[in-house]
Amino acid sequence: MTTGRAGFDRLPHGQAWLRWAFVAVPMFAAVPRANALAGVLIGLTLALSIPLLWLYDVDERKLPPALLLAVIACAGTLWALVPNSWASVTMFSTTFFVVLRHPTLPIVLAVAADLAAITSWASLHHTWDNALATYTVLAVIVLLGLNRRTRLARIEQTELALARAQTATEEHARAAALAERARIARELHDVLAHSLAGLSLNLQGARLMLVRDGASPDAVAQIERAQKLASEGLAEARKAVAALREDAVPVERTIADLLAAYRLDSGARADLKVEGDSRELDPAIGTALVRAVQEALANTRKHAARADVDVTLEYETGTVALTVADRQGRRPPDAPAEGYGLRGMGERVALLDGRFESGPAEDGWRIHLTVPA
Repeated sequence: MTTGRAGFDRLPHGQAWLRWAFVAVPMFAAVPRANALAGVLIGLTLALSIPLLWLYDVDERKLPPALLLAVIACAGTLWALVPNSWASVTMFSTTFFVVLRHPTLPIVLAVAADLAAITSWASLHHTWDNALATYTVLAVIVLLGLNRRTRLARIEQTELALARAQTATEEHARAAALAERARIARELHDVLAHSLAGLSLNLQGARLMLVRDGASPDAVAQIERAQKLASEGLAEARKAVAALREDAVPVERTIADLLAAYRLDSGARADLKVEGDSRELDPAIGTALVRAVQEALANTRKHAARADVDVTLEYETGTVALTVADRQGRRPPDAPAEGYGLRGMGERVALLDGRFESGPAEDGWRIHLTVPA
């Protein structure tokens, strides 16, 4: 069982220090009665036991079983040399950790090391009467470790089952939401979008008839405004349908639709030129590009009605650039102050870590922006 949530770079928590104390305190208690060899074993055991502070916080692969087996071997040897040192507590505690956290082979080796230490201790000090009780303590330690291990495995399985159930519930809810969104998108497309498209065509026909019959300019202008509103509503309905279906509308097609509406509204030329290999863009980047074209066309309608417009979309390595230039036939004067539209456009580009430029050119107004993509 692994966690992977933390590692040796995090300070041990309180329970880790308590766990380590079962290994370290008996070593410190053995120092007063330790000879040179025992002192070496104590120091080695303490050094090897330090990673126990992170036993429950790191992957098993970062805490090899050989480290714990070495602690058991050192503590068992010390216990055989200094029988009243409580080194057996260190040995049994480490064995418990091996049983709790590691596979079968390390467990077998740890128990074998314990049996060898107990047998050596009984042989050296002729305490076979106590050896049976010590073997029993070892069996109890192993059984406790196995019981705890099984309980932790059941808890982990329960948590995993709950997580899977939660994921299934969330996926079911998401599928239901997507189905509802698809239904709404169909309704919008089949009813609203078709109605607006038909309305736009009828208004165009009505405008042509009024022009043919010599109707007043005010009447023609009213029909043209109505046609423009219908065209804009159709474009917004298409965007809403795409958003509901989670379909990314290509930036080129959206810009082409805007230019087509401009041509229909003004009668002027409006062309789109795409350079480089077209690719799918992040929604935020696509929105910034489309809004820039919308704002540029709105300014052209306001300050240079019926001016031709050239839009260039350049796909480069790591960036995408957009240039919108209207052809007024003369150099326009510098704007006294940047309008809210241009200011908002610049702020949107800045949020994307891009560059935005706007100003007069030789024969009209030009905006240029570059964003990472």
